[in-house]
Order: sequence, then C-alpha cells, then structure tokens
Amino acid sequence: MTILSAKHRAFRRGMAGHAPPMEAENRARLSYKVRYAVRHPRRVVPYARRLARDAWLRARARDHVSYYRAVMRSDAARSPNGAVGTPSPGHWERLGGLQFDYLTRHGLSPGDRMLEIGCGNLRAGRLFVRFLEPGHYYGVDISPDILLAAQDTVVRDGLQDRLPHLMLVDDLRLEFLPAAHFTVVHAHSVFSHSPAEVIDECLAHVGRVLAPGGFFDFTYNRTDGEEHHVLHEDFYYRTGTLVALAARHGLCARPMDDWERTGHRQSRLRLTHA
Repeated sequence: MTILSAKHRAFRRGMAGHAPPMEAENRARLSYKVRYAVRHPRRVVPYARRLARDAWLRARARDHVSYYRAVMRSDAARSPNGAVGTPSPGHWERLGGLQFDYLTRHGLSPGDRMLEIGCGNLRAGRLFVRFLEPGHYYGVDISPDILLAAQDTVVRDGLQDRLPHLMLVDDLRLEFLPAAHFTVVHAHSVFSHSPAEVIDECLAHVGRVLAPGGFFDFTYNRTDGEEHHVLHEDFYYRTGTLVALAARHGLCARPMDDWERTGHRQSRLRLTHA
C-alpha cells in the first residue's frame, strides 16, 4: 500500500540509479574550507554568519540539546521547512515521500505503532500519520518552535482525526513512553546533528520502548576516514563506531545499503534487539 503521489514515485525512480554517497571529506579541516570558499565564494558570508551564531549559542547553552534547540528556533523563525533542511516546498515534499516509501517497502504496515524521533514539522510524519491506524503515530522533538509548525501541518493536511501524538522532549531517554510499545522507531537526520554522547543516550534507552520483533531505523553522515564535526551542527561517523555503540546496548545493527542507492547523501542503519 502506498499513498505517494506520482511525483514522489518519479523522484524515487530518478534517484534509483545514483551511486552510493562518496566518502565524506573532513569538512572541519582548514584546507577543505579554503577550497570550498574558492569554489563557492557566495557562500562565504552565510557561513561566516553561521560561525558567529554557533559561537554565540554555544556560549549560552548548557548542553547540546539546549544549543540545538536555539539553532532550530533561529532557523524556524525564517522558515520551518528550512529548519529541517529542505527550504524548497517541492524538496520538502519529495524527501518526506522518499522516507515514507522506503519504510513501507521495508516493513511498515498500518497496524504498526511508530515513534519518530526528531519529527520536525512532519515532513515525512504527515504521510505516516495518514497511513497508520489512528493514534499509532508518536512524534517527539527537542524544538517547541518546530512542533508548533508540526501542528500547522496537521491542520493543513486535515489529519486531526488520525490522532497524532506530538511531544516536546529535553533528552532522548524516552522515560515517559511505555516499555516494549513501538514496533517501528524512526530518526531521519537526527544523529547527523548529534554528538556521540547524545547518540549513546538514545541507544541506551530506545531498546526499552522497542517492541519484540520491532526495528529502529536511523540515518547518519558517514565517513570512512576521520570522524569530525562542522561547527556543532553536522557530525560525521564511521559505520563501525555506531554498530559497536549499538552492540554495547544490546542492539544488533545492519546497514541498509539499498537506502544509499536512492541517492540520499546519508547512510542508514537498522537496529533490532540482539
């Protein structure tokens, strides 16, 4: 079953022949920044503004969650779609459709109980909400600003009778959620913005809420070289690092290689109980 429009299916077909993402170069190195500035001189000033914002917000933040919440507040004030990385309405719709189509082809069914970590303004969530049985979608996010935008999406798309749950969180311990409840947990472009301690916190607790036989899919920025981050907004990890971290918490990780053939720049892992 699918509720994708024709343009979503065309987007998937158009991406299917693309090669997997290339190894991420270390974007934190000065040599990379200089080469990038030479190739893209118009992006130097916007980057300088991000750099200044990063320094200002880090100085005021008590931890990464409060820092990134402030980043989202700043971005969402300009554009909720831009705050989740897809300022173009068409790109926002296509990327949400790509996530939905992938999961429905890889195990998601209407009877599943789904938790989306970092639900944003329901770029993909709006499709999950309509597809799942009423009350079966739970979306959590650290940003109150983006959750208000998610409510606007619910109203715009007429999803009120699907009873989506949208909740603000201060961490990824998920302590307020019931044990062994969710058959599918999903996090798109969350760990790509998270330092290792935040990922570790999530993996230490997600197994408690994951139902037997359920799975947790997440995307991440992959590098086969040196792990690094750009400002405190974009983090790059080796696959082995995340696989080993999952194993520490009793979770078995499997790379979803066909996701990379969609042309998306991030990689994807599926975690299940070991």
